[in-house]
Amino acid sequence: MTTSTPGSHRRRSSRTLLRTWVLGGVAVLGLLLAALVMTAYFRAAFGVQAALLALLVALIPLTIVIPTFLWLDRFESEPVRYLITAFLWGAVVAAIVAATVNTSAVAVLQASLSRSDATLLTAVLVAPVVEEAAKGVFVLLTWWFARREFDGPIDGMVYAGVAAAGFAFTENIQYLAEAWTTGGRDLFTATFIARGLMSPFAHPMFTVLTGIGVGVAAHARSRGTKVLAPVVGYLLAVLSHALWNLAATTSGEGMLAVYLVVEMPIFAAWVVLVVWARRREGRLIGTFLRPYADAGWLSPAEVAMLSSMPRRREARAWARANGGRAGLGSMRAFQDTASDLALLRRRMVVSSPDPENSLDERRLLETLVSHRRRFVGTSLG
Repeated sequence: MTTSTPGSHRRRSSRTLLRTWVLGGVAVLGLLLAALVMTAYFRAAFGVQAALLALLVALIPLTIVIPTFLWLDRFESEPVRYLITAFLWGAVVAAIVAATVNTSAVAVLQASLSRSDATLLTAVLVAPVVEEAAKGVFVLLTWWFARREFDGPIDGMVYAGVAAAGFAFTENIQYLAEAWTTGGRDLFTATFIARGLMSPFAHPMFTVLTGIGVGVAAHARSRGTKVLAPVVGYLLAVLSHALWNLAATTSGEGMLAVYLVVEMPIFAAWVVLVVWARRREGRLIGTFLRPYADAGWLSPAEVAMLSSMPRRREARAWARANGGRAGLGSMRAFQDTASDLALLRRRMVVSSPDPENSLDERRLLETLVSHRRRFVGTSLG
């Protein structure tokens, strides 16, 4: 049996911390350079005024999309730095890759087709493959390099959705700036309505399917499932994206009919999926916290509270009324720690044994008790 000494654990932690800082620094530098390139391109292609106007208007759909994924992520919030990185990946890296490949595809196809046909084929056959890969690879990288922050389909959906929101943000800037430059206010308004109001969730809906696939793979015991689940999720994302783009090629009354008969039902189904996934997360948290209630670390009432978002809100209101801002902060920390503990327990049950999981479990239990003392003054465990 392999044993681990405190000294060796500290050395591994130091190496992990150093690697994290180095990789993080390289990633930030790369994103900054790519952002500078993209900024220069928008300025050269559309001018400062059109680019700034498009950027400001492209922010509007984000006020709808980003809060939706933060709401989905509320039971066990992902680190803010990862969410920001996901957004920047989609807005900068994925957008540059997609623009480069799509533009090249149109140029190649124009050698034997008309400009309109080349654009249509690229939109339906090339763009979905390239764009979903460029966005989805971030979810794979997060699972690979930050496995302790990746707890299943919900996390996959959140990272995929935020990355896709970043991609859509940059794409909207381009389309809006081009519309203002070529068609003025009328075309600009029509473009905003079509992309910002009628379909702000289009890209997230596609990429979430990849995120679900990666999330399933994260807790799969079978090697086949670990490989097939992300592939199937990606293929479904590509297929739905291609169908959406094909529908968007219609115009006038035909486009409105497709929107009402096809796209709106797809969006409604996606909303149902998101709501169901969030409720399932609450049930999973309750299931995996019950052993700690049986052991005396939590009370049954606390488990019931922690597995229901309305009851969590009631608990935070109670903590604020009785302990002010400090009590509210302790209750929030208690709830977040309990979610981390539940999902760690799930990982311990469904994944391969990891000696560090036991250390993390003990640390989370001690933290849980510490937070409870701050807003209650007593401890059950």
